[in-house]
Amino acid sequence: MEPAEAFAGEPDGFGRLWTPHRMAYISGEHKPADPEPGSCPFCRAPQRSDADGLVVRRGEHVYAVLNLFPYNPGHLMVCPYRHVSAYVDLDAAELAEFTAFTRSAVLTLKAASNPAGFNLGINQGDVAGAGIAAHLHQHVVPRWQGDANFLPVVGRTKAVPELLEDTRARLAAAWVTDPIA
Repeated sequence: MEPAEAFAGEPDGFGRLWTPHRMAYISGEHKPADPEPGSCPFCRAPQRSDADGLVVRRGEHVYAVLNLFPYNPGHLMVCPYRHVSAYVDLDAAELAEFTAFTRSAVLTLKAASNPAGFNLGINQGDVAGAGIAAHLHQHVVPRWQGDANFLPVVGRTKAVPELLEDTRARLAAAWVTDPIA
């Protein structure tokens, strides 16, 4: 029996980067069907062990978790434990810790990975691009010079060179507590 490659046509000179794990994101797998806390992955993640939930650090009101579908290695999110959808719905204690955790995430990623810059942001609401609009979360995305190469632009694929479990362990060990908190 001949291998499948024998039937695929003429080689085109391109290598292939197979990322079947991305199909879960594309198909919406694990995305909650409704906005209720019971179906929310940001409510479920901190109920699991740190390793199983990809939790990098826990605070009293918020926690830092790796993005299951990262833009770059180390892409994490700061989430309140409380199931709220809007930034203005955070109470004073949540807001203070949310801000301190975001700052600590940046300091940690600088120490652990030395990125050239960061994207920090909240996509609040479906219309703003929030994948999970029912539970507030702030993205902290480390950026390096040239990290937006042809793969995401042409191939709609992102090469992530480190397993999420390894990233979580490395960042958890390197966590920098906010010096002004």
